[in-house]
Amino acid sequence: MKIFKKLIGSQIMLPLIALLVLVLFNLIWDPSFFAISLGANNAGDPILKGNLVTIFDYGSELAILAIGMTLVTAASGGQDISVGATIAIAGSVILRIIRGNEVNVDTMKAPLIVAFIAAVVATMLVGAFNGALVSFFKVPPMVATLIMFTAGRSIAGWINNYDNIYIGDPRFKIFGGVVPGFPVPTAIIIALVCMIVIALVLKFTTLGLYAQSVGINEKSAKLNGINPIFVKFLTFVLLGVCCAVCGLIQTSRLGTINYSNISLNIEMDAILAVALGGNALGGGKFNMASSVLGAYIIQFLTVTLYKLDVPSTAISAYKAVVVIILVVISSPVVTKKIKEMKSRRNAKEAARKAGVE
Repeated sequence: MKIFKKLIGSQIMLPLIALLVLVLFNLIWDPSFFAISLGANNAGDPILKGNLVTIFDYGSELAILAIGMTLVTAASGGQDISVGATIAIAGSVILRIIRGNEVNVDTMKAPLIVAFIAAVVATMLVGAFNGALVSFFKVPPMVATLIMFTAGRSIAGWINNYDNIYIGDPRFKIFGGVVPGFPVPTAIIIALVCMIVIALVLKFTTLGLYAQSVGINEKSAKLNGINPIFVKFLTFVLLGVCCAVCGLIQTSRLGTINYSNISLNIEMDAILAVALGGNALGGGKFNMASSVLGAYIIQFLTVTLYKLDVPSTAISAYKAVVVIILVVISSPVVTKKIKEMKSRRNAKEAARKAGVE
């Protein structure tokens, strides 16, 4: 009973309720939704198939992005709306290096690790640009990142002269597919590694504490020896690294890039994952596990809507409804009312116990 009461009051309760609703709905609507089978991809390699696999596979990109977005939100009290464009830049840099001077290649012309490091550097620079505007020049995060949101995809196209590139090397496609002989999609493994890394970082460094302190009260944090400018700047740079990982996965899936459509509207999904995790969009205290769970729930919702034959153009409208509900629930007015209700309930419980005694 104590564990249940503790769970009820915890931040992770909101995404768990959302997950339960989706699970129950799909169990009633179509029990076969949760079936998993072993099939083969176009290369003949064994791969797990099913809606759940799709959720974990494609949701992994969003989970990686949610890690960086959570830190940015906590420290800056705002969101980065340029992550889709930054992913496009990362993917374009990777393809530019591994294709050499050719447009269509069957064998990578340069080591993939070199291409990925270059992409990380590029996206860190993008993050540094956004972070500098927010931390040094005090530009609101959404306004600051609107610049790269507008120009990022054009930059991605310019990097490769808008060429229609195709990389046919099977080694490159591993990161968006599967390792030969291992049926679990590689994106799931990459996401798991990223989760372990951020868990260790938050456990053994002060990054999480500093981000929350700056987000809660920047002036107080500064008086306690924390540098708010550096903390905000660092979170945007780390989000850039997350974008580079997503860019690798995205371009690896198809071996090509569509400069205008890659990771289109993923910004809203990343912000929604943070909100669904119960994190305040105004900054401050956060729960990384809740954000990651929120990311997979968003993908769960997306797959469910597709199964219901909802047109892809209308899915954003459904997600917008979820955003409205979450924003209202996390608003100061509703939060205050909930706290007042809890206080009255606790007072009644205390009075009842005192009467019994």
